[in-house]
Amino acid sequence: MSKNKTVDDFFRSFSVVIISGASSGIGRAILSRIGNSGTSASVFNLSRTPPEGVPNSLKFTHLTCDLSQPAALSSVVSELQKLMPREGKMLLINNSGFGAYGEFPAPALDHTLKMIDVNVRAPVELTGRLWEELKARGGMVATVASLAGFQPTPLMTTYAATKSFMLDWSVALDAEAKRHGIRCVAICPGPVSTNFSKAAGFASSTGLSGQTAEECADEAIWGMAKHRPVVITGWRHKILGFVSARLPKPWAAAIGLRVIQRLKLDRFVKKA
Repeated sequence: MSKNKTVDDFFRSFSVVIISGASSGIGRAILSRIGNSGTSASVFNLSRTPPEGVPNSLKFTHLTCDLSQPAALSSVVSELQKLMPREGKMLLINNSGFGAYGEFPAPALDHTLKMIDVNVRAPVELTGRLWEELKARGGMVATVASLAGFQPTPLMTTYAATKSFMLDWSVALDAEAKRHGIRCVAICPGPVSTNFSKAAGFASSTGLSGQTAEECADEAIWGMAKHRPVVITGWRHKILGFVSARLPKPWAAAIGLRVIQRLKLDRFVKKA
């Protein structure tokens, strides 16, 4: 069976697909691949802005939601439960998230706290509110973590910690949930050409080499289709993840600080 056929069959096995943050970046690339699969699933996007260019052939609904607001998330889940099909497997893709760069609490404490809400609280709450449905129907929870989740990362302290949480949470949840017919996949990209730089407080792209959103999405989807608990995208990133996870954490943090300082990312930071 070809790789494309395997992925098409994977998406066609679900009656409902829920993704957060599909308006841009990795989420938008995943949504495009879902659209090309020929699935008859009802597809829902949860984000502040709707994605552009969604094919008419896709049963697609955008639900406007600010994931940093607990009340908004609770409300949108209630709406979602009224709209989605009542039977069939469910695919939940926790994709929304953003970062920050600079010595803690830069770029601002409010930014940092909002990042924790979007990167950690929102996916845990969204998954929790849909958990009984997932147990009854079976399916998958895919969560976008990061290569940064494999080690403490100075100058991106809170961002890396949120991704470490999501990585460990997803892997542990997979072990718990298998008996309920649910698989959980943690997707761990390295640098990807998305809007991350802008959200992290940079005035322009840092020019760091990395994958395109489409390349990252292709690897992520293949890992999902193969039910791999952890998917690191990009062969260089796989090596880095392997090495980082085995270093003593103080060593990993010290090395990480030196590497980031050598990149001289401060020159890209927005001036107050």
